[in-house]
Amino acid sequence: MSQEIGVIGSPEFTTGFRLAGVRRFANVPEEEKPERLDDAVEEMLADDGVGIVVMHDDDLEHLSRTVRQDVETSVEPVLVTLGGGAAAGGLREQIKRAIGIDLMEED
Repeated sequence: MSQEIGVIGSPEFTTGFRLAGVRRFANVPEEEKPERLDDAVEEMLADDGVGIVVMHDDDLEHLSRTVRQDVETSVEPVLVTLGGGAAAGGLREQIKRAIGIDLMEED
């Protein structure tokens, strides 16, 4: 079974991914994030057809402690965040956690 990419965020954030062919997404407008973002993330994490969940780095601030811990420790699907200042280091750690090796490690 092949898995898909899922995207969660504001309609402005998800639109580019949808145009690129991503079919699994959750639009959560900025003003609704405090109430709806936890549920959207939990649904996406529970979807067996999703292997990678993409969110904007800033949206992690809207998550409850429990859901944030779930996404940070999830191996499948793996969460990839975009944006933010330390994105490169965070992405490296996320990839390392997902596949078990550091692809950027130098010999």
